[in-house]
Amino acid sequence: MRPLPIALCAALAVSGCSGLLPAAGPTTSAVVDGADIATDQGLFARYEIIDVDAAVVEGLRGRPLDSLLASFGDRRPSVEPMIGVGDTVSVTIWEASTGGLFSGSLSADRFSAGSKSATIPPQIVTRDGAITVPYAGRIQVAGKRVQDVQAQIEQELAGKAIEPQVIVTVVQPASTAVTVTGEVTAGARIPLSTKGDRLLDVVAGAGGVRAPVSETFVRLSRGPTTATVPLTAVVSNPRENIYLRPGDTLTLVRDPQTFLAVGATGANFEIPFSAEGITLAQAIAKSGGLRDFQADPAGVFIFRFEPSTVVRRLRPASPLLGTPQVPVVYRFNLRDPNSLFVTQAFRMRNRDLVYVSNAPFTEVQKVLSVFSTITAPVAASASVYQSTR
Repeated sequence: MRPLPIALCAALAVSGCSGLLPAAGPTTSAVVDGADIATDQGLFARYEIIDVDAAVVEGLRGRPLDSLLASFGDRRPSVEPMIGVGDTVSVTIWEASTGGLFSGSLSADRFSAGSKSATIPPQIVTRDGAITVPYAGRIQVAGKRVQDVQAQIEQELAGKAIEPQVIVTVVQPASTAVTVTGEVTAGARIPLSTKGDRLLDVVAGAGGVRAPVSETFVRLSRGPTTATVPLTAVVSNPRENIYLRPGDTLTLVRDPQTFLAVGATGANFEIPFSAEGITLAQAIAKSGGLRDFQADPAGVFIFRFEPSTVVRRLRPASPLLGTPQVPVVYRFNLRDPNSLFVTQAFRMRNRDLVYVSNAPFTEVQKVLSVFSTITAPVAASASVYQSTR
């Protein structure tokens, strides 16, 4: 067989197998066509393809976010907190004159008056909600205000002590404390003050945040409900800086915001936001931009899971609305100059995947490269054969 027919056959074989050539990912047409897959029952939708324009960007601004205010409200704790089980309580009793149950006798030198008060050692309110006061017995204090307990002890001591006056102090208010842990300087159980403490007050009481604010999330648990929001949302929106309640658990979690850049970009790896939030334009710049001789400007995609409420606004008839999280592929055509404005308004989300497909001519280049690899030895052999004739 002559060298030329051999080379032509090789070229045809390589071009027919171009789908087997190495690639960084699907082509633009493959991403678009892959949204639906044919089955015996017809087409089955796998993800939504949405061409991004100004209207889509505006629709995404209403994306629902977790809210502490929506989850827990902003109710103040009681101005006069109640004594609870686990609190440490101290009781001091005064009498009107010396010589009583809780006062000392007059000193022998007749110039120094005896003590007219006694302090009972601090006691922890037991599970039955009571403490012990000498000559008054077991006093129920759990669920009562301090002044109510004072009046009750005075009533029990009436007729036994000399005009008793009582002061009850909660030394360690364990029942009115919140637990603070995670990315704080000093995790601890922090008692709430009588005036009421907001979330940032408690964080400050724990020594502040160790991690950058842009990478920190607030996770608040109250009873069976838990909500997580970015700390930046609490800092920037005073309504999210809600009052904490006794028994709350506040955890600060560090979660660096990142996106994945793959395909025909200058860098293929996980890239941190390094800021409170970034746009797609900034994300493309952080990933080194599009490769001049490889990227398809019409094939820039964002792969993301969106809540069904968001997809319902953008695609009311989507067959995927039955699931809480809908796989969505946002497509950008950077050949259109107006799309550059859109990329500056499109907000990136944590764990977004930015994919830039190869240009169609890149596949042709691969075929020609393989063709050249196959035909080069054949051409060399033909040249040697011709020189020896």
